[in-house]
Amino acid sequence: MSDIDSAVVSTIVETANDHFFIVDGEGRVLDVSPGAAAVYGLPREQLVGSTVQQLEAQGVLRPSISLEVIRTGRPVQLMQVTGTGRRVIAEAHPVHVDGRLERIVSRSRDLTDLQLLQDEYALLQKRFSEHLKRSGAGAGQEDGQLDEAMGSLEVRSDVMRELALLLKRVAPSDATVLLLGESGVGKSAFAKQLHRWSRRRQGPFIEVNCGAIPENLFESEMFGYQPGAFSGAARQGKAGLLEQAEGGTLFLDEIGELPLPMQTKLLKVIQDGSVLRLGDTQPRRVDFRLVVATNQDLAQRVETGSFRLDLYYRVNVIPVTIPPLRERREDIPALAEACLERLNQRYGQRKLLHGSVWPELMGGDWPGNVRELENWLERAWLSSPDDLIPSPTRGPAASLTAMATPAETTPPAELGENEGLPAYLARAEREVLQALCRSLPSTYAIAERLRISQPSVVRKLKRHGLRIEHRAD
Repeated sequence: MSDIDSAVVSTIVETANDHFFIVDGEGRVLDVSPGAAAVYGLPREQLVGSTVQQLEAQGVLRPSISLEVIRTGRPVQLMQVTGTGRRVIAEAHPVHVDGRLERIVSRSRDLTDLQLLQDEYALLQKRFSEHLKRSGAGAGQEDGQLDEAMGSLEVRSDVMRELALLLKRVAPSDATVLLLGESGVGKSAFAKQLHRWSRRRQGPFIEVNCGAIPENLFESEMFGYQPGAFSGAARQGKAGLLEQAEGGTLFLDEIGELPLPMQTKLLKVIQDGSVLRLGDTQPRRVDFRLVVATNQDLAQRVETGSFRLDLYYRVNVIPVTIPPLRERREDIPALAEACLERLNQRYGQRKLLHGSVWPELMGGDWPGNVRELENWLERAWLSSPDDLIPSPTRGPAASLTAMATPAETTPPAELGENEGLPAYLARAEREVLQALCRSLPSTYAIAERLRISQPSVVRKLKRHGLRIEHRAD
């Protein structure tokens, strides 16, 4: 290495905000950045004079990321707790020369302050919730203003009104919001309302289902491409969804389904505020507010290595959990009436809910939440020949049971001759999906029945060449 190159490397290490470790292939620490001493609890000279094996044994590195690279030979990312009790996110990359591991370069970022801010936010959220309960949320001026600003959202329960008030308060900022909750609870509806409350309301609202776009098309759809970037590319090129969200809100639904390579690219966009189209050499500045949603446990996906830890901390700035419908049954009447009004307008006929329906509506567990409730009401509306739902001529109990219970599937035949387990399982999966395609109206309903995500259902149906056959009308 030339003197100039050595000076460049030294400057990077000396001035970086991140904490750098340079380790040789045997685990000997060759250099560290100056700020590492305060985080890891040992003077720089003592860190350089030791090995990562010794530092891990002393509890300075828990665990040592460089040792993981030595063991695996691959880049590693993990969470560390240092000897001073700081929580850091660390990543390390191997340097191979002629197939031999010569160096490991790792860098870490202290997340303790961020964690403290998130804990403080959670505490403030809890205190605010308790304040609303003590003061009577329905009587305050802010709560009255909420009613006027809610638009199409139907919330009546105290817990949902508290949640809506919190979202309304954070909406003017550009802080990333992470919407959590079971499938069908209304995360998309709340994301749209958050956009309408924000200062970006005049800009676009771009919604992306991360699990519905095939992985081989995801990069071109999200980042766009230049003319001639690949075979079949449009002659004029195309702006990606990230660019289309300029000045508005980008809503990434089912972010837990985002492929790992795309997680890395998305993280770079969030950090740099710029996007690089496929086939382009000049990045383009982008300015949008990011809102993400998932029904998965992202922390668990981080532990299994299927979700990047640094991206998790980037999107988990303001986490908001939307409770399932069974925990806020007070919202069911307003949701049902609003849905019925939309159905009456759509189909041009005025129908009402029979009084005998309400005990079933209010008593159901609704595992598919608001989406399942809306699907049930549409099936009930279309199957009722009278102006009352369900029709008195059919009997409410029979009508409810018939519509609420999906058709059961029969198990596949016994293992065929010369048929292996993979082929048998694929056949069983296809038969189950085929039966549900005949009895259920949507991929969302199938996902709720099978307790898997809707994007997974879409991929499985495509793999087996199946499509929805059941139509309520």
